[in-house]
Amino acid sequence: MTPGEHDLATLLATLDPVLHDGVHVFATAAEPPPGLTPVLTFTEPEGVTLVVPEGQAEGVFPCRWITLRVHSSLAAVGMLAAITAALAAEGIPCNAVSAYFHDHLFVPPERAGDTMRVLRQLSANVQARWDRPSSA
Repeated sequence: MTPGEHDLATLLATLDPVLHDGVHVFATAAEPPPGLTPVLTFTEPEGVTLVVPEGQAEGVFPCRWITLRVHSSLAAVGMLAAITAALAAEGIPCNAVSAYFHDHLFVPPERAGDTMRVLRQLSANVQARWDRPSSA
């Protein structure tokens, strides 16, 4: 079993999102140029995808970066599906990335506050279900 939390209810109740400072952009290059400080690199056959602070490279999709501080398992099922469905219901575009310890969301800057609200409400709704006494 992979490390991290697997239980969907626990994951959603304890998302603990943090909104990072600054705006980032998605860029691509054949090789990462020196001097960049990417928060994400991913190699595809067509090139290397980089997410870098705005101003470090020409890029697309200016975005804010949100880290979900719950230590989710890479084998967990349904967390990102629940999150992206909740964001889609609000019309919020989202690029989600799973890393070893945490999941990360990249959303348009003007929707970052809405995204944080949706994430907190999703967590609160799951927590409320936990706190309710079950009917016999």
